[in-house]
Amino acid sequence: MAKDPTFENAIAFAADLIRIPGLSGSEGDVARRVRVEMEALGLDDARLDEAGNAIGVARGTGDAPSVLLNCHLDVVAEGDHADWEFPPFSGVVEGGFLHGRGAMDIKGQLALQTYAAAALKGKAPGDVIVAHTVFEERGGLGMKHLLESGVRPGAVIIGEATRGDICIGHRGRAEVEVVITGLAGHASAPERAHNALDLVGDVLLAVRDVAEGLPADPILGRATVVATMLDVLPQSRNVIPDNVVVALDWRTLPNDEDPTLLRQVREALGRRLPEVPQGLDVTVRMAQEHQRTHTGLEVERDMFSPGFLMDPDHPMVEAAARAVGRRDDASTPAVVRPWTFATDGGWTCGVHGVPTLGFAPGEERFAHTNRERLDVEEARWAFHRHGDLVVAMQKALT
Repeated sequence: MAKDPTFENAIAFAADLIRIPGLSGSEGDVARRVRVEMEALGLDDARLDEAGNAIGVARGTGDAPSVLLNCHLDVVAEGDHADWEFPPFSGVVEGGFLHGRGAMDIKGQLALQTYAAAALKGKAPGDVIVAHTVFEERGGLGMKHLLESGVRPGAVIIGEATRGDICIGHRGRAEVEVVITGLAGHASAPERAHNALDLVGDVLLAVRDVAEGLPADPILGRATVVATMLDVLPQSRNVIPDNVVVALDWRTLPNDEDPTLLRQVREALGRRLPEVPQGLDVTVRMAQEHQRTHTGLEVERDMFSPGFLMDPDHPMVEAAARAVGRRDDASTPAVVRPWTFATDGGWTCGVHGVPTLGFAPGEERFAHTNRERLDVEEARWAFHRHGDLVVAMQKALT
């Protein structure tokens, strides 16, 4: 195979990033490394913003709408290193794959996007903005801040894994909590306490009732809600608890809103539990999280990430599918479909209305696993499709 130095440099950059751990809130070293690479590649205005997002611009030749290339800087925890075939922070290439935490979610694609943008400098009909954001794995604080700070592209390409398809949307995600409170007591004298665990069964049945009645979208599929965790306080096996939190993972459709979700749970609980026993109380709320970025920005946020869906017949989507083609047949438009997981596209398109699609190498099934890997030859093909993809999108929006 002929040498492909630009792509090889991109893969080497990706391997460097894999070697730098960066959970949500601790992306600083990753962000600074990305900014250094942006500067070395000649991107303009390379910087970190107030939230710690890494941003650079490849200036175009004209005034066509700008396209923003986006990946995220954070990764999920790697778990027990002994469970990995290759060390999670090795960034090793072996067997035709780049291995490690972040290889395909999402440092591999981040490197490809950054190098692809640099290659378009002075060639695309409009600017190409590169913005790699913080806290995507915990609700998208970085993208939310980026858009609210005034960065407003004409279109967005999200670099989450699509295996070369064009992805046009996904369900959103909300964390809802059902809080049961009572009165703690010694387990030897249950009559002196009001056991918060007594109502867990009613809560779980109510959640099942809600799940059975959720609507479906012909493209995105059905909304889902499921109980995923039970937090009990005090955490002692000889103490009757006075506080239980049942955590719900809710995969929402694009038009779902916080008040609607909470009302559905409350109404289902009211049917299952018309009268709450004396001494106990039940509250339904959105989960909140205090988030502090590596630059010191602090916020208290509801754990809600919106969904979105582009019209598959949108001119930009059709142009993108034709420009990318299929790996085995460039003359056939790429497959157009949704993702199964959530991305920052919920903020760009679902909230701010910016036309958004996804394109990247990588298989969703490797995300958040100890087998995470990126097929190098698939990555090579996808890397070289970015130029035609960006130009086609800019022309379609002109």
